[in-house]
Parts: sequence; structure tokens; C-alpha cells
Amino acid sequence: MNIILLDHIEKVGAKHEVVKVKDGYGRNYLIPKGLGIVANKQNLARLEGLKKQAAKKEGAVIAAFEEVAAKIEGVMLKVSAKAGETGRLFGSVSSQHIAKALADAGVEVDKRIIEMPEEVKELGTYKATVKFHPEVVKEVEFEVVSDRSAADDSEEA
Repeated sequence: MNIILLDHIEKVGAKHEVVKVKDGYGRNYLIPKGLGIVANKQNLARLEGLKKQAAKKEGAVIAAFEEVAAKIEGVMLKVSAKAGETGRLFGSVSSQHIAKALADAGVEVDKRIIEMPEEVKELGTYKATVKFHPEVVKEVEFEVVSDRSAADDSEEA
């Protein structure tokens, strides 16, 4: 049975692709779940319109992500953490800490789209990658400072 996929399905095919699947899989799973439609003449003619609509939506989504990504360009984030005398952290800095620092800077980002370079377990400057979209990826720099020095700065002010 030939099916036009309406969504990307792992190990089956990409969105708007015509694939051949077993009759039962198409009839009992893909079509009832709204993941695919039968690839007949009428639906194949509709496929071009679906592709154009999807491209238009995708362009708007990418533009929105690029706008958000421009806000974090060149921003140096400060993340405070408890550290010992040698500069070694008690614990580590995670993507959740970066998401909170970005929120403090005015950009709301889901922690799941932040990729940390390595485990951050010492004070210093690092870079993390924020993957808004496969076509919109930004690097953000962050500095891990001791919360003791952050508290000292606020007492002086």
C-alpha cells in the first residue's frame, strides 16, 4: 500500500514522502492516527499544495527563531555556583543553569535544546550550543563564577 506521510516517522520516511508500507500498518495505524493518507490520484495532486503550505510555515518558524537567536548574539552569561578554594565546583553546571541565565537575560529557552560542550565542573569560561532549529544554531558564552564572589560583589554595592 502506498501512503503519503503527513509527519516524519522514524524508519519509515520523511514528511510528505510517498512510501510503500504493509497494508495492515497503513490501514490500522498510519491512517487512523492521522500520520498518513492513501496515495491515490486526488491525494497526490493535493501533495504539492501541502508541500507549499509546509514551506511557508517553516519559513515563518525559522524567521522567528533567527529573531530570538539574534538577541543572544554576543551576550556573556554569568552562572554562579558553589565552588571550593581550588575553583572546583560542588556539582556541575547543566543546561538548566544556562536556560535560567538566558531567561534572566530576557530570552526564554527550553533546557532540552541547549547542548553543553563537556561537563562543567570548574570555574571559567565555556561555550554552549543552543539548537533552536536544524537551520538556526547559536553558540552562547557563559562564565562560571563562584557564588561567594557574586555575594561579595553585591555587598560592595
